[in-house]
Amino acid sequence: MSTTPSITQLLVEFRNGNQDVMNQIWPLVYDELRRLAGRYLQAERPDHTLQPTALVHEAYLRLVEYEGGGVQDRAHFFRIAAQVMRHILVDHARGQVRQKRDGGPLSPLDDCLPVSVEKPAEVVALDEALTALAAFDPRKSWIVELRYFGGLTVEETAEVVGVSTPTIKREWSLARAWLQRELEKK
Repeated sequence: MSTTPSITQLLVEFRNGNQDVMNQIWPLVYDELRRLAGRYLQAERPDHTLQPTALVHEAYLRLVEYEGGGVQDRAHFFRIAAQVMRHILVDHARGQVRQKRDGGPLSPLDDCLPVSVEKPAEVVALDEALTALAAFDPRKSWIVELRYFGGLTVEETAEVVGVSTPTIKREWSLARAWLQRELEKK
């Protein structure tokens, strides 16, 4: 039997104010965060300045500063990490839009959903639409965030959200249709 505490146990300590426990959590979650960051940036050119390792490290810096009072368990931690990475990518995209002032046409939300930092206006528009979706349907917004920004499969998303795979497929389809309509308005 292992004496190593689980991520959830460590997060309980973090939630109770033990900021030092993040140093124990980090090695346990790094590979998973690195995999998620790789999915975020899978469509990018190899020499792009925003690499998965840099994204994970920036996310780590923000997570360490995060007030741990709301982190409940492993799934919730990865939800927060996905949100942090989303914000990093959106901030990066907004900076690019300010520089370019033209991000090109929006691409459809298809099933592979790679984030294209090469089209920063697309990332910013998606973030705005996702924020609007969250205002009236937080779960659908969370599903899109996990699938699009987190790169999770339908099955992985169902596990994190705590619902069935058919429910995720249905809500994913509805959310994509709604977001596509919103993005076409821009």
